[in-house]
Amino acid sequence: MASKGYKSDDVNRRLEELKSTMPPVSRLRADGVTLRYEARTISTGLSLAIADGSFTVIVGPNACGKSTLLRALSHLLTPAAGQVILDGRQIGAFPAKEVARRLGLLPQTAIAPDGITVADLVARGRYPHQSFLRQWSKADEAAVASAMDATRVDGLAARPVDELSGGQRQRVWIAMVLAQETPILLLDEPTTFLDIAHQIELLDLLGELNAQGRTVVAVLHDLNQACRYATHLVAMKDGAIIAEGSPAGIVTAELVEEVFGLSCIVIPDPVAGTPLIVPKGRSHG
Repeated sequence: MASKGYKSDDVNRRLEELKSTMPPVSRLRADGVTLRYEARTISTGLSLAIADGSFTVIVGPNACGKSTLLRALSHLLTPAAGQVILDGRQIGAFPAKEVARRLGLLPQTAIAPDGITVADLVARGRYPHQSFLRQWSKADEAAVASAMDATRVDGLAARPVDELSGGQRQRVWIAMVLAQETPILLLDEPTTFLDIAHQIELLDLLGELNAQGRTVVAVLHDLNQACRYATHLVAMKDGAIIAEGSPAGIVTAELVEEVFGLSCIVIPDPVAGTPLIVPKGRSHG
């Protein structure tokens, strides 16, 4: 009896079907973490897997645990219970420099050394790649130049950071993180201090980096911006994840009411087609 033959198209189609049923690969995840600041518990038993190649945005009201979760994912905060896994190992098992070669972090507040210039601060993003055997190279120079160009701070290179406006400083810090050239980027409220034009410019840049293969995780306050740029949205309240998924799949008026206490309608964004939240306000019932 002759064996059944399979065309290559059939095999490829079957492989794609199998891929669609498999969970996304995750280099970075939190497994049942309990997060505390001193005696105050922020989250208990929280789990989140960051899908590789995603643009994951975490949203929620103030003090709901968004930044605390990001600090745990970046190894700035050690969980009281549970674990954060990076590339199959507990993140604490890696030396600090190795973590910094794998993920870059823009914290909510950052302080530059007195008198440091823009160029020198951005160059510090290359520190994880330096060693006794590997000193400053042309590759480092290129990474710094590319990061400064992408964030449009190259014209500020010789300026002291402490003389810049809040928006300019924020772009310099972002340039430093980009100069690390890590496969994973974690950004805590990166649009802070930026005017609306620079906010969109930055989010477009992060979208481009994501399209090139970088995994981006950001905490954002603007829900409409989150819906437009995220491939995966995480909604938090009171230290817990209330919902997660694609913006189109989870954002409803009911979810916004539950998470933010905001009465609204949700319509398609006329530009992007993503969910657009329109608050009703008290005067409109």
